[in-house]
Amino acid sequence: MELSEMKHEIDEMAGRLKEFRGSLDLDSKKERIAELEEQMTLPGFWDDNEKAQKVIDESNELKGKVDSLSELITKLEDLQVAYELVKEENDADLKNELETSLAEAGKAFDHYETQLLLSGKHDRNNAILELHPGAGGTEAQDWASMLLRMYTRWAERHGYSVETLDYLPGDEAGVKSVTLLIKGLDAYGYLKTEKGIHRLVRISPFDAAGRRHTSFVSCEVTPELDDSIDIDIRPEDVKMEVFRSSGAGGQHINKTSSAVRLIHIPTGIVVSCQSERSQFQNRDQAMKMLKSRLYQMEEEKREAEKAALHGEQKEIGWGSQIRSYVFHPYSMVKDHRTNVEIGDVNRVMDGDIDPFIDACLRLNLS
Repeated sequence: MELSEMKHEIDEMAGRLKEFRGSLDLDSKKERIAELEEQMTLPGFWDDNEKAQKVIDESNELKGKVDSLSELITKLEDLQVAYELVKEENDADLKNELETSLAEAGKAFDHYETQLLLSGKHDRNNAILELHPGAGGTEAQDWASMLLRMYTRWAERHGYSVETLDYLPGDEAGVKSVTLLIKGLDAYGYLKTEKGIHRLVRISPFDAAGRRHTSFVSCEVTPELDDSIDIDIRPEDVKMEVFRSSGAGGQHINKTSSAVRLIHIPTGIVVSCQSERSQFQNRDQAMKMLKSRLYQMEEEKREAEKAALHGEQKEIGWGSQIRSYVFHPYSMVKDHRTNVEIGDVNRVMDGDIDPFIDACLRLNLS
């Protein structure tokens, strides 16, 4: 890389940093942090554990953004000093070090920009992610298990914890349906971009003739909501079914009918939970899932009405095909919303889906 190109990149980062400062409103963030810290010192702060934890979470989130911005400022200053040194010394080793530092700083700036895009009402919440295979039997169910592994790997990369709320194994292989609770700050903000139909093209290992198959799996993502969200669900509108819990591979977790399935009669929404030990706990978790789905449905309805008023033709709903994963006759994963392509399909299946998520957030396509 030529020195002039390096100077251009450094100047570009300086411009981005100025935009970050403006959008973050650093002074108001610091004032809010001071307010929250003062609340933490008050007597009786821990009387309400849930409320106290929300204060701590908000404080940590704000501190994280402020501290990350300070780190970017330091990185930029170091780059500017290093550039002047390289220009004076004309040393090849120093130039290589500067080029490496520029690449690292560029990634840090991109990551920070993505975090700033997570400004939705529930972006900071945990995410409930459901996978449902389409028609195609074992082939589609195997594709669902591959996506299950992909999202689990992605969560691990980001330091999120993954809890399996419901798991229905396939008859021969794969899964008929699975529901995950992915816990961590901004989990929903990132994963909401994954909602839609995921398409697989490959030579099926379940086809003795070795023919190419196309399979589909729908991915549903909703935020985990707390009790502050009021969703009115009439008892007579909910049908409850109980069944025995079973784990991956069909092993029984227990011998009692503790797993719970709730059917919301007016909308046809079905949710299941089998992760807890008691029927009561599973029903409670399933009700939270149902509330999240109903809330999401209302939000999407409002968005559709707003779009109609503005003459927009933005498609809202889980039924749109968002991404294709091609294993044969070539290797490629392509997002149809952003046209982002990655040639290494194994890298994607190992959980490296951030390029797709970042591109969607930047285009506000979630």
